[in-house]
Amino acid sequence: MGAATPDSVVTTARVGAILVVTVNNPPVNALGVAVRQGLAAAMAAAQSDDAVAGVLLVGAGKAFIAGADIREFGKPAMPPSLPEVCRAIEDCTKPVVAVLHGAALGGGLEVALSAHYRLALPAAKLGLPEVSLGLLPGSGGTQRAPRLMGAKAATELMLSGKHLSAKAALAAGLVDKLVEGDDARAAGLAYINELLAQKAPVRRTRDIAIADPVAALADLELLKAETAKKTRGLFSPLKIIECVQAAVQLPFDEGMARERALFLECLDSPQRAGLIHAFFAEREVVKVPEAKAAAPRAFATIAIIGGGTMGAGITVSALDAGYPVTMIERDAESIARGRANVEKVYTGLVAKGRMTEEAKAAVMARYTGSTSYDDLANVDLVIEAVFEDLEVKKAVFKELDRVCKPGAVLATNTSYLDIDAIAAATRRPQDVIGLHFFSPANIMKLLEIVVPAKVSADVVATAFELAKKLKKVPVRAGVCDGFIGNRILAVYKQAADYIMEDGASPYEIDAAVRGFGFAMGPFQVTDLAGGDIGWATRKRRAATRDPKARYVEVADRVCERGWFGQKTQRGFYLYPEGARVGQPDPEVLAIVDAERAKKGITPRTFTADEIMRRYMAAMANEGANVVHEGIALRPLDVDVTFISGYGFPRFRGGPMKWADMYGLPQLLADIEEFAKEDPLFWKPSPLLIRLVQEGKNFDSLNHSA
Repeated sequence: MGAATPDSVVTTARVGAILVVTVNNPPVNALGVAVRQGLAAAMAAAQSDDAVAGVLLVGAGKAFIAGADIREFGKPAMPPSLPEVCRAIEDCTKPVVAVLHGAALGGGLEVALSAHYRLALPAAKLGLPEVSLGLLPGSGGTQRAPRLMGAKAATELMLSGKHLSAKAALAAGLVDKLVEGDDARAAGLAYINELLAQKAPVRRTRDIAIADPVAALADLELLKAETAKKTRGLFSPLKIIECVQAAVQLPFDEGMARERALFLECLDSPQRAGLIHAFFAEREVVKVPEAKAAAPRAFATIAIIGGGTMGAGITVSALDAGYPVTMIERDAESIARGRANVEKVYTGLVAKGRMTEEAKAAVMARYTGSTSYDDLANVDLVIEAVFEDLEVKKAVFKELDRVCKPGAVLATNTSYLDIDAIAAATRRPQDVIGLHFFSPANIMKLLEIVVPAKVSADVVATAFELAKKLKKVPVRAGVCDGFIGNRILAVYKQAADYIMEDGASPYEIDAAVRGFGFAMGPFQVTDLAGGDIGWATRKRRAATRDPKARYVEVADRVCERGWFGQKTQRGFYLYPEGARVGQPDPEVLAIVDAERAKKGITPRTFTADEIMRRYMAAMANEGANVVHEGIALRPLDVDVTFISGYGFPRFRGGPMKWADMYGLPQLLADIEEFAKEDPLFWKPSPLLIRLVQEGKNFDSLNHSA
């Protein structure tokens, strides 16, 4: 296949007096430079040909136009720009009709808004999702959508990034007519001929007045206050509102100029770079060597061992994906509790009006509880989610080995334990894999797929296929204590403890981390998860801890008092009467003071910036070690893990992308500076040192796997 040329990706054909313009740029008709040139040429041809009475815009394949070509962002702009193309369509003196089937998103919808009439087929999806890439609709979307659907509705559509169905788009005023069928070209020709027969005028969106501008501006002020609160520190949402204000207050051409200026500001923003990195990283993360080497095994039935919070969450995920699920528990009482844990989720949805009683009954009909492993004789895939104890898990796998059919996939949900040791408890280590779900498993997106030494490639491929079916974001991880996420978490949590013992309060640290863009700081997370979990891990590791390593005992003192966080109404914070949001606790500060005194530490003050320099250096440096050791295939796998499972601010692209944008030489200099205080903890990763020496960044390693 040669490079796309304007006449290969945009074709024109005369049908009677209609010029049919077809965009054919597979897979989704993205608006690359050749498509823009082709559309501009087609509009010029239609305008200058007296035999043409009207123009029909259609997309070939499954979409109208699914948006701009994201890969062109950040590269020099090639003419014509999309606003110019949209202007040429709108300026046409003959009626232009856009037929929307499949995706009409972003720039694709902006093209349609420039047409004079819009026809939709039932499968059409309309949206302006630029906000999710740190951008705003920059080709008239912020000026034309408010004229068609009202300022408030248009702004909400752009801020949400969500898609509208054809029916919803018709009700909103974005399309003029909805017709049944799936032949876009035939439907479009019938509609445009009907319009011409009625002598329908050329109707330019830019000429429509926005209804009730005073009320519109009041709505936008309210949205602005809400958005500032909700989108903590995000750049493009408030710029979108500014553009719509311009649409209400300024003549069209001035509004367009304002939109363009703000679009270019978004394009230059580091947030845009972070969000686009996250967008591509989530698509690259599934490209793993095993999935290239082998096809997944077929699986139609799933079993879950354990009905606690985690087992129930995984069960809900599997039920939601349409699978029949058998849950195994020790005794009748535990099974009743497991079933109740599953049912509670659906009862909650029914109560909120998001599910009917009938739908709940239909889902629960696919659930079977049992106390006998023999019921798993024909199951295709088993996920064990019992207590985090190696001996307990090995006993479960011995049973699975006894009852499961040959070729069944046996997965363990563990956060830390050695999966090679679990696999060794069976006679079929090639079938054993780690699936580390995050709690609550039916809501959290991340799934770490942990690949032990003896597992076969088709089992890894099956795990990625399962993730897709469960709508999870899968990341391939190697076996080590904590895999990718929890291993790195342990290190930056340690850094936070050191900062606390050196002088910052846990509340200052949490505030700095929230200021960076996380939803919660590390001490809030500890209280939410339960302080006893980390305490158990620290006790488990006490014997193997380096006696020379610095160890902060504050969390142990808090746990010794029975303060495990939200579930006990106090941890690092106080939670009076089951409050979800904690209040600072003077008694915790007294514990911190006592620990400092015991170690002879004179507390010093830290700015939020000094806190984050240490916190992020610890995170990125351990991320580099994880890549260096092959626990993660690429830096982007670390990024996706943290965005999907650890609340890392998406607009910063992940810890490794953050490090690239911060600058690796500066990061290395920071670590060397901190090493003067504690050389044992602050050891620069060999990978970081090598990349700085070679003048490269982490992103240079993303394209090699």
